[in-house]
Amino acid sequence: MRLLRVALLAFALGTAAYLFIARPQLPPAERGRRLAESQGCFTCHGAAGLKGAANPGRKDRTVPTYGGDLMMYASDAAEVREWILEGSTASKRESATWRAERDAGALQMPAYQGRLLEREVRDLVAYVMAASSSPEPEDSLALAGLERMQALGCNACHGMGGRLAPPNPGSLKGYVPSWDGADFAELVTSEREFHEWVNDGISARFAANPAARWFLDRAALHMPAYKRHLAEGDAAALWAYVQWLRSPAARPDSAEVTSF
Repeated sequence: MRLLRVALLAFALGTAAYLFIARPQLPPAERGRRLAESQGCFTCHGAAGLKGAANPGRKDRTVPTYGGDLMMYASDAAEVREWILEGSTASKRESATWRAERDAGALQMPAYQGRLLEREVRDLVAYVMAASSSPEPEDSLALAGLERMQALGCNACHGMGGRLAPPNPGSLKGYVPSWDGADFAELVTSEREFHEWVNDGISARFAANPAARWFLDRAALHMPAYKRHLAEGDAAALWAYVQWLRSPAARPDSAEVTSF
């Protein structure tokens, strides 16, 4: 009987440990992307908010996207927040010309005030800013890292600017970890380990762990080894970008950040 109790306790502790380790820790921009989809934002702004629908009656002809069009309508995260909550910014509403243009269009931005929780608003702002590649690093090395991560295709799996967590069936948590989320700190404990992941597609620590290898092997998407594709200085630039991305400077609208 005692042996059975010990076995049950061990099973319970093991299950609890697994559930704790496997718990989702989505970054703000990914939560915002999922929320935008559920709230109908992509109905007018298009898939991922990057292809606006036709809008008859407007001179610009289409609904603005979160990408290149954004800065024509919002100069910073605070104004993005205004658009979400009020359907426009105060400065736009004060313009009779803008109001006339808005009223002429078949589609108009709805106001989500009262429909969303505060944390949901922050997450939506985080996604819109990520989709518009805003903000960008001021540090030249970190900026070079952003450019290289795009050129190397890192954003194909880690999302825009490394800020998203796309689905990855079979993986431990079911998604590709972002570079600015809490999962990243569990996978990468140092610059050396980051270089191992980039060069070899896996760190020495994870390669030596059978449980980690089991989850990595069964995942649909696998981290590629970039050793043959890196130019001199790429690894240092990528790390500089990661450090910037995980700093408060990269986070719009006071979203939470986990730093090293």
